[in-house]
Amino acid sequence: MARDRDSKRQQLSEEVADHVRELIISGKVAPGEFLRMEPIAEAVGVSNTPVREGLLALSGEGFVELVPRRGFVVTPFTEQDLRDLFWVQAQLGGELAARAAENITQGQLDALETIVKQHDEAVESGDREGMVEYGHAFHRQINLAAGSQRLALLLRSVVKHLPDRFYLSIEGRATAAREEHPLILEALRRRSSRLARSLMEQHILDSADHLVATLRERGMWQDAETS
Repeated sequence: MARDRDSKRQQLSEEVADHVRELIISGKVAPGEFLRMEPIAEAVGVSNTPVREGLLALSGEGFVELVPRRGFVVTPFTEQDLRDLFWVQAQLGGELAARAAENITQGQLDALETIVKQHDEAVESGDREGMVEYGHAFHRQINLAAGSQRLALLLRSVVKHLPDRFYLSIEGRATAAREEHPLILEALRRRSSRLARSLMEQHILDSADHLVATLRERGMWQDAETS
């Protein structure tokens, strides 16, 4: 029972962290702004305890800073911060794709082909949650085929900095993935480590370009550019 309570508590704090990351990355809260726990608790549907734990986790990631006797304040999140996150993701994802090209089984290739079709159908039907679900499933299958749990865990620790719900508000990447995932799949079929690495790295870095452009349109870094 105690383990179940701890697991539930961690899940709630992660939901808080996910919510606040989205607020910061989308520019809905500004650098220097103090975060009030009550509105966050109400938005996520939790008590203040997981809110504090989630914010403490974010302080370790550099998104917020705990100011003694005043609370948590939002730290600057720059365009370079975003590109750095994607650069690390691209390096790890590219290496995993290269290893997958060497180790992937026919069964895993078949599973990837099915996922690509499911993603395609989600795009066709406008199923945005399905686009995210099958997009993640595509990458998870490749990471599994790579046979390197340590690298996959490192990649997961980077990916969690960019919440799933944030991607749901970004248009365009699902269509791009619809074109890029089959190319990566073909490189894996051909057992081409070099091509799989290159395509995966570019696939991830293109996501950074798209998100930066979208956030610029929303005026997120406008103040930094004019100062």
